[in-house]
Amino acid sequence: MKNTILIVEDERSLSSYVGKELEFEDFNVIIANDGVEALDLYEKNQNKLLLILLDWMLPKLDGMEVLRRIRKNDQVPVIVMTARDYVGDKVAGLDNGADDYITKPFEIEELLARIRVIQRHVEHMTEPEQTYQVADLTLNTKSHQVTRNGENVQLTRREYDLLLFFLQHTGQVFTRDELLDNVWGKDFLGQQNVVDVYVGYLRGKIDGKKNKPLIQTIRGVGYSLEDVIE
Repeated sequence: MKNTILIVEDERSLSSYVGKELEFEDFNVIIANDGVEALDLYEKNQNKLLLILLDWMLPKLDGMEVLRRIRKNDQVPVIVMTARDYVGDKVAGLDNGADDYITKPFEIEELLARIRVIQRHVEHMTEPEQTYQVADLTLNTKSHQVTRNGENVQLTRREYDLLLFFLQHTGQVFTRDELLDNVWGKDFLGQQNVVDVYVGYLRGKIDGKKNKPLIQTIRGVGYSLEDVIE
């Protein structure tokens, strides 16, 4: 099982502290101090990485450029660490393919909780192959391929997880809290409105402007996915 975490952080005292805490939790840890070294260590250890902890502000190459280059070929989980607590920055990180973000300074328990969520996702990826379909929307759990009206749909890891949960419970209505617990995990410490953000992302990619809407808003309750007969 993949058990190595790559920490990319130019503040050596922070990377050393986080590294020791992760080693205490039985993870293997490797550390890069700038963007160029991060890509080099990523390429050398790609096949054994559980996830990457990636600082936004880095020498040589910033974190977003490192993330963009990794995402060209790989969907290894990435948690962005940033000292900039702006919504726009967080959205930019997620749009560029980050799986999660954490704002510095943070408590190590919060970081460990986010890592546990990713571990559970990786474990789910080993489950038997299944294909889910609603109307002309299909999802295959082995290939992670999603299609709508015969066209491939590219989703981030979190968008995929949310869509899969909806497809596994077609027609059921879930509150934001229920979606947080089941998709982000009970350990998630972020804000509840992240659900609305990701439902919006999914709608843009799955429904768009030309397809029949499948993701339904149940006013005052939450969301569901179903093929509503008009």
